[in-house]
Amino acid sequence: MPLPMPLPTTMVIAIDGPAASGKGTLAKRLAQHYGLPHLDTGLLYRAVALTLIDAGASLDDEDAAARAAARLIADRLADPRLRERAMGEAASRISAVPAVRTALLAWQQRFAGTAAGAVLDGRDIGTVVCPDARVKLYITATAQERARRRHRELGARGEDTTLADILADIEARDARDASRATAPLKAAADAVVLDTTDLDPDEAFSAARAVIDRARTQ
Repeated sequence: MPLPMPLPTTMVIAIDGPAASGKGTLAKRLAQHYGLPHLDTGLLYRAVALTLIDAGASLDDEDAAARAAARLIADRLADPRLRERAMGEAASRISAVPAVRTALLAWQQRFAGTAAGAVLDGRDIGTVVCPDARVKLYITATAQERARRRHRELGARGEDTTLADILADIEARDARDASRATAPLKAAADAVVLDTTDLDPDEAFSAARAVIDRARTQ
């Protein structure tokens, strides 16, 4: 694989998309390729939800969620429980709380504000968190394909799930993320939409690199 060309002094790459679209895997690989720090912003919301769960608080307690978001520290993002299926559903509920999003917005923008830049993936990076990002990608795939991917992933971890249940979860999360009043899931007007339904990880990576390499020469 050819070595990447030097990036501009500051290069923020914003990657958005629905659950199981492949954006996280792609973002991590792009960050490694270009030598940039990477933040999976979904982990922030999962960490807030897990904080509430560990404290015995309700996920519907918006005040407690806002306090947990304001006090979130980076060490919480290393908890392996954040990757469990249930935490994705919990994070989707927490992410609809405006005060939580406000608290985590500053967290994400500080991460993106490093001198070299960064790669961030989530659901509102190009629209809210980093609206001036040099590159904006919106990664998507059909709900059926995303469900198949997530089913394989969870199965590899030993979680007992059915494809039908995963598809129902994904469709519910899509509807909730797209309809929330604050920072709904959508592609930024200037984002490049990359449908990965029929792409393997290497093909998606090559397509994303082509977009980034074009952007840095403009």
